[in-house]
Amino acid sequence: MDLTLSPAEERFRDELRAWLHDNHPGPDPQGADAVFEHRRAWQQTMHRAGWTGISWPKQFGGRGATLMEQAIFDEEFARARAPQPVNGLGLLMGGPVVIHHGTEEQKRRFLEPILDATEIWCQGFSEPDAGSDLPALKTRAVKVEGGWSVTGQKVWTSLAHKADWCMLLARTNPEGKRYEGLTFFICNMKQPGVEVRPLRQITGHAEFNEVFLTDAFVPDENVIASVGEGWRVAITTLMNERTGIASAFGVQILIELGELADLIRATGHDDDPAILERFGRLRVEAETLRLNGLRSLSRVIETGVPGPEGSLAKWQVAELNQQVTEMAMELRGLDGPLLDSPWTYRFLRARANSIEGGTTEILKNIIAERVLMLPRSR
Repeated sequence: MDLTLSPAEERFRDELRAWLHDNHPGPDPQGADAVFEHRRAWQQTMHRAGWTGISWPKQFGGRGATLMEQAIFDEEFARARAPQPVNGLGLLMGGPVVIHHGTEEQKRRFLEPILDATEIWCQGFSEPDAGSDLPALKTRAVKVEGGWSVTGQKVWTSLAHKADWCMLLARTNPEGKRYEGLTFFICNMKQPGVEVRPLRQITGHAEFNEVFLTDAFVPDENVIASVGEGWRVAITTLMNERTGIASAFGVQILIELGELADLIRATGHDDDPAILERFGRLRVEAETLRLNGLRSLSRVIETGVPGPEGSLAKWQVAELNQQVTEMAMELRGLDGPLLDSPWTYRFLRARANSIEGGTTEILKNIIAERVLMLPRSR
């Protein structure tokens, strides 16, 4: 694809760059709750200026931006070291799923609160015995008057403790094949029958959660697509998730590389050839990630949907982020283990990158089978 920006794309970039310069909210504060509220306020500021869901169609509150403009948007965020909006799962997955598969009433009800961060979304796919093997999920939805009664357990549910709505996948037909009989619901997280238990991570924070559903009610109008079509909808969601994770973390890595360069200078390693060579390799890998992202973008422009190549970007992001944070810890020397540095948190948090959104092992299988067209290993 031609990476030269058109005059219209240059104007878009310059407008965004100027707006970020004038409205940058500053770095995130300390503490998970403070970060959450800081990013919610930031997303609301973005929304008022028309900078949330920019690739969503204009009739649904977006900007109608092209995919290339979305790529420019991501890069400018990295350049400005701006925080991500709080409702990432809603913007990257929930909204697009409702736009592509939802009814007109669902679009009117759910899209605007996603954009302005008044309603936060989470994703209820993984289960204790069905993480990477998603079709093995056991959460059951039974038809009742006016809707469905859902019972089961979800795990690794990011932001479930803050969420208003959950993209919930449950089995509505236990007799069908594993990929059949699944239905995609929008579940109210604030109702009786939904219990959220935080899972404390090595960072000390608890952004992941277990969710226990006991006869939780989902009305018929909150079924996405049709009953039994959950797997088809879920695949769209997962491809958007992996592409979105790669994009969001790709932006974060570019920000962190700038901060790593600052750390190299601050610790007096800016004339150390071994350190500079190592940093250079990381920067080259980040550029490779960026270019692979643009190649995937070219495919989406051609086909209209994200492909399995998003798994490659997500794999690259996980390994690269872990390498960046490991180098920062080494540069800090004896101060590395101290909890008063953002780098310590990032190092610990990076352990999850090769698990969340699909483990690296599963991603390698997807790349081998669906990108390289190799035979299945088993």
